[in-house]
Amino acid sequence: MSSSTSNEEVRSSKKSNESKTENIQLKPSNTGHMMMASPPPQLINSLFAPSNGHSSNDLDDDFNEKLQSSKKDFIAPDDDQFDYLMKKMQKQILSHQGECIYVLGEAEHEGEETGLVNEDLVTSRATLEAMSENLNCKCTLIRARDGQVGKIEEYLIRRIYEENDFLEVKVAVVGNVDAGKSTLLGVLTHCELDNGRGHSRQKLFRHKHEIESGRTSSVGNEILGFSSNGQVVNKASSHGSHIDWSDICQQSAKVITFVDLAGHEKYLKTTVFGMTGHMPDFCMLMVGSNAGIIGTTKEHLGLALALNVPVFVVVTKIDMCPANVLAETMKLLLKILKSPGCRKIPVLVSDDDNVITTANNFTSERVCPIFQISNVTGENIHLLKKFLNLLKCRTIFSDDALPEFLIDDTFSVPGVGTVVSGTLITGVITAGDSLLLGPDLLGKFETVVVKSIHRKRMAVNDVRAGQTAAFALKKIKRSSIRKGMVMLHPKINPKAVWEYKGEILVLHHPTTISAKYQAMVHCGSIRQTASILTMSKQHLRTGDKAEVRFRFMKNPEYLRIGTKFVFREGRTKAVGTILEIVENAPAYQSHLKRNGKRSTNNKTTNEQQNGETTSTTRRGGRRWKSNQTSNEATTVK
Repeated sequence: MSSSTSNEEVRSSKKSNESKTENIQLKPSNTGHMMMASPPPQLINSLFAPSNGHSSNDLDDDFNEKLQSSKKDFIAPDDDQFDYLMKKMQKQILSHQGECIYVLGEAEHEGEETGLVNEDLVTSRATLEAMSENLNCKCTLIRARDGQVGKIEEYLIRRIYEENDFLEVKVAVVGNVDAGKSTLLGVLTHCELDNGRGHSRQKLFRHKHEIESGRTSSVGNEILGFSSNGQVVNKASSHGSHIDWSDICQQSAKVITFVDLAGHEKYLKTTVFGMTGHMPDFCMLMVGSNAGIIGTTKEHLGLALALNVPVFVVVTKIDMCPANVLAETMKLLLKILKSPGCRKIPVLVSDDDNVITTANNFTSERVCPIFQISNVTGENIHLLKKFLNLLKCRTIFSDDALPEFLIDDTFSVPGVGTVVSGTLITGVITAGDSLLLGPDLLGKFETVVVKSIHRKRMAVNDVRAGQTAAFALKKIKRSSIRKGMVMLHPKINPKAVWEYKGEILVLHHPTTISAKYQAMVHCGSIRQTASILTMSKQHLRTGDKAEVRFRFMKNPEYLRIGTKFVFREGRTKAVGTILEIVENAPAYQSHLKRNGKRSTNNKTTNEQQNGETTSTTRRGGRRWKSNQTSNEATTVK
């Protein structure tokens, strides 16, 4: 009876404590060393393991109700409270792909004063550092500000990776020609200021004509590495123009991959391919302050908005731009960002506080930070680097599913053979795995073996979902591989399709779109002409939305339901999502007719060589051989 009575008293005391959460006072334990308590071994073993889809249930519901979030949670917690805070930090780190931000002294309840006195702040800081150390993370102070009572401190908690592993965030760089895209990437990645005549961009170009014209015509890649405490790893090269990617990746906990895209209008299809095939997390829109918003700037902004990629703007060349011209450019830029088509909240970043505030709220896709920089004087370059360091990986990938790899480029390396590069969408691929490569021109898949794997020119044993990598393949020719092909696990049993149904939104079209209209479809790394078979509406104009059935013109492709695609032809642009895949659609009829003509011609040639003729042989639509034969026969007679 005494034990049951005591249990009832404990339950009643818990209920009373739940009703008075604001009056809870966290007391230190009797030992006085709870801040250095070690977590359970199963917690460390499960930390950063591949997610099985149940990470949201890691926290105990009853304990979550009992211990409400408060600024006093980190002040000398006891065993249970410390374990709860550890699990909460683990969940946040996993949900943000290896990093998160903690604020000490921020008020969680209405009417609660912000800030902590110095003694409580020191104790909370020690608790946070102990939690980070136990979870193999680095705790770095990024901002300290005054509160109503004491001070408020913000810390970046970032996982410490192994030597050959790092967190990757992809940023697409777009903007009009001569906006300074390649020059800025040269300044950021090589840590050297420009001389005002394009010296920095010479280190990024891949082709001779790019160096001569100064204009990017292909999709380029550059990396910027950050250590676990947020310091830039890239160093200026004393000799040679190239930086060692493998060295940067080994020292980095986070790598920003810049996808340098073309700004000229005639290279628009390359830019669209980079935005869809490389799947960037964020988009950096470059605007030249002296030229303003001209050319393809609006087009690139609309493409990023259509693909739901968060955009931040970088205004360059402020050192050479007159004040009145800069003011006009900024006025027009703010007007476009606030327009009903964009509905962004522009924020001009001028100090470190703005950087942290915008970086924390950037994933909402409404906030649009604006940086004003100079590649020659280096003004505000440090703010841009700090912003890039705080960017979180936006897309969550699954390691548990079967592997699926999208190919966006192919190479032929002497001594190695055929190499393909791309992004792993799901699963894990290890060196030596056998995968299906396809579809080819006939829609078939063939088995290939992964010989070796490289990430950012660094040899690795495996690659996980969400990472970009390059695979060396055994016994296959480069000519048999094209952009848009995929590498899949054999258990997926993939099928290439000719037709699919999608819901599209017409962004711009001069007249109307109807059935049999043909345009270029960009879906992931796929780039092929497709024709409209049927539509839910008779005609489509700018701003219309409809369900459309498409058919590829050249060869079948492998598609996934839910994938976004861009439908363009000249100035016509539409975006959509794949709703349904039509698996049993027949091969394209004209393709079959063309093959039939070839087989007939081959048959005719063989018969002529053997001295045989048939009445069905045609030339220019007429029967000619049979008449000639009858005349010859008559002459012989």
